[in-house]
Amino acid sequence: MKSLLAGDILDARSRPLHDLRISVTDRCNFRCVYCMPKEIFGRDFQFRERSELLSFEEIERLARISVSLGVTKLRLTGGEPLLRRGIVDLVAMLSKLRTPEGQSVDLAMTTNGSALPVLAPALKEAGLDRVTISLDSLDDEKFKAINDVNFPVSKVLEAIEVARDVGLGPVKINTVIKRGVNDSEILSLAEHFRGTGNILRFIEFMDVGTTNGWKLDEVLPSAEVVSMINKRWALEPVTKTEPGETANRWRYADGAGEIGVISSVTNAFCGNCSRARVSAEGQLYTCLFAGSGYDLRQLMRDGISDEDLAAALTGHWRKRDDNYSELRAALSPGNRKRIEMSYIGG
Repeated sequence: MKSLLAGDILDARSRPLHDLRISVTDRCNFRCVYCMPKEIFGRDFQFRERSELLSFEEIERLARISVSLGVTKLRLTGGEPLLRRGIVDLVAMLSKLRTPEGQSVDLAMTTNGSALPVLAPALKEAGLDRVTISLDSLDDEKFKAINDVNFPVSKVLEAIEVARDVGLGPVKINTVIKRGVNDSEILSLAEHFRGTGNILRFIEFMDVGTTNGWKLDEVLPSAEVVSMINKRWALEPVTKTEPGETANRWRYADGAGEIGVISSVTNAFCGNCSRARVSAEGQLYTCLFAGSGYDLRQLMRDGISDEDLAAALTGHWRKRDDNYSELRAALSPGNRKRIEMSYIGG
């Protein structure tokens, strides 16, 4: 497990800043019911104007300074990041970044996969290391109901294959499990991806934002998912290799690969969270469940120097004391103002 580096910036709970997730757009072509429900994000919803979004140069600057401060992983998110015009150019810019030790950064992307069959080769050539693709059902009608735009599951499965073939792997597949919606597919999903080299990750339905109608009784604990799969195919725990990993990993005893479970609700991992998030218009969030951000765009457009921007980032991280998932049960609904997942990525 990687130890803290001498230059690590630590927050109020002694957690380093190692991961930066950058949203490049607040737009998405899906209307998944647990993320961007159509009743809220309908035809009249006002998304950000292009001028409000961080430019590629501003994103590269933020990423470059963050890497100089200890960030070793960059992840592009959205909305749907492949909707951002010129996204391949941004990947090429970020792939040139190096840590103070001269090492390249881990450059990844989370996507719904809709445009990936076309863009995957160019993304790989530009320097993208790997992708995570969202897939919540193998049943076509159910998948269309979840994404709520009639997008077929076959197209996402094609995206997974293309991503693997061009070397954007191991491809991770994120499945949000909601009790009574897609929990009946856990074994079929596991069986589909066993032996493929792809890594299926089951995510507990989380109360990100305030528009997805989250209820605790719709959460299927990850322990039940693991137990269910283990009864069908024996599983063995895999030791984490990074202190900030969100997923608990399990390998199939017969060598057919591994799965992961992300248990933000039932087994909070706030204690070693090393992630910060930047929204598409430059707000810095130090927790997925945050209610407000820190305006980096204004600082940059006001002409702040690189040195002062680094100092601002450092100072803000050092004050960070977030541990929402550990406190969830004790908070009343009135204290639960949170930013939407579609605004800062997952």
